Amino acid sequence: MLERRSLLWDILQKYIEALCGGYLTVNIEPLPPVVAGDAVTLKCNFKTDGRMREIVWYRVTDGGTIKQKIFTFDAMFSTNYSHMENYRKREDLVYQSTVRLPEVRISDNGPYECHVGIYDRATREKVVLASGNIFLNVMAPPTSIEVVAADTPAPFSRYQAQNFTLVCIVSGGKPAPTVYFKRDGEPIEAVPLSEPPAASSGPLQDSRPFRGLLHRDLDDTKMQKSLSLLDAENRGGRPYTERPSHGLTPDPNILLQPTTENIPETVVSREFPRWVHSAEPVYFLRHSRTPGSDGTVEVRALLTWTLNPQIDNEALFSCEVKHPALSMPMQAEVTLVAPKGPKIVMTPSRARVGDTVRILVHGFQNEVFPEPMFTWTRVGSRLLDGSAEFDGKELVLERVPAELNGSMYRCTAQNPLGSTDTHTRLIVFENPNIPRGTEDSNGSMSGPAGAQLTLVLALTVILELT
Repeated sequence: MLERRSLLWDILQKYIEALCGGYLTVNIEPLPPVVAGDAVTLKCNFKTDGRMREIVWYRVTDGGTIKQKIFTFDAMFSTNYSHMENYRKREDLVYQSTVRLPEVRISDNGPYECHVGIYDRATREKVVLASGNIFLNVMAPPTSIEVVAADTPAPFSRYQAQNFTLVCIVSGGKPAPTVYFKRDGEPIEAVPLSEPPAASSGPLQDSRPFRGLLHRDLDDTKMQKSLSLLDAENRGGRPYTERPSHGLTPDPNILLQPTTENIPETVVSREFPRWVHSAEPVYFLRHSRTPGSDGTVEVRALLTWTLNPQIDNEALFSCEVKHPALSMPMQAEVTLVAPKGPKIVMTPSRARVGDTVRILVHGFQNEVFPEPMFTWTRVGSRLLDGSAEFDGKELVLERVPAELNGSMYRCTAQNPLGSTDTHTRLIVFENPNIPRGTEDSNGSMSGPAGAQLTLVLALTVILELT
């Protein structure tokens, strides 16, 4: 009787196994975002009561259309596992398969799949398959950061307020970093912009309530001194400008707010018109993102405000970047400085009649930002080529004639923060190879000496031909 029950139980167990076959569960341990260059281990855990057949790892690309096999384990060709299990005994077996990426790259970003196959317990010929997947998120810190000035070189204007834009360019980050600006170490509260301001638009204005002076200690060189201009008008005087005929019409919208602060009058205050007022500048911020082919993003942050040369000269602006792959923010900084004391170099140092003279701006007494523009003029006359002025860092005078001796040249260097002039005098010495009075304004030979030289050259050519 007992033997019959045991036989019936064995038959029932085999029938149940035939229906169930065997079970298999697969899952991949989740991973937080990883940083490019780190070592990463993918772990695939699976649980089964059957006999393992194979393990295959895939890397999925092109939106799932392509699966690249990166690891394979075939139990048929391995002696690591015993195939002598008792198939009558259902036993849970837990396995783990790992794939190690020693130096993960941005290109390794994407989904991965772990496929596991076991033999069916009923037929032992079929294979039961199950899989798990994970998305490997590879981050990359920015590789470069720089701050430049938009629309440079640009001239300085003391007669009209002009907008100024700093551009912070951050490249190589994934995901896109957070970019913000600071002024003299203090974060800038900027109004977000979706579109860039028009180039022809006037000074940028904000609808927020009027705010006080800059929240920083101002030294005497950065104090607002425009009240002295109002005092001059109240006394009936007229502030000095280089072009009195281009007087400024007072705008009631930009009159100074009443203040009890005693602002000293200096000479510098008379160099700027009344649009330079004592309100804290209003900043506008705009971001743009450009995705790269490698999955990184280039971020450009544009900070725009109405430039105030009295306050902004020697102001320190920094661009800072926060990114989950960085332990501390990256930063790049620039100091807005007007050009001062250009250094002029003339070559050759002793110019002779007929030489080519180069007059070059070799540097300044200070570090200048943004890039200045240079304009050359000849005091009291036109340049050698007949033009009124020349734009560029170097002025070239081809074959200088004797009548340029003693001529004065002015170099105007300017950026949006200010301008400065430097003069240099050209001294032309006689050329012993060229008799006096034998060259014209272009430096060529003329007169009897020139005719004799031409005749000698012609006779020489004839003799050589014969």
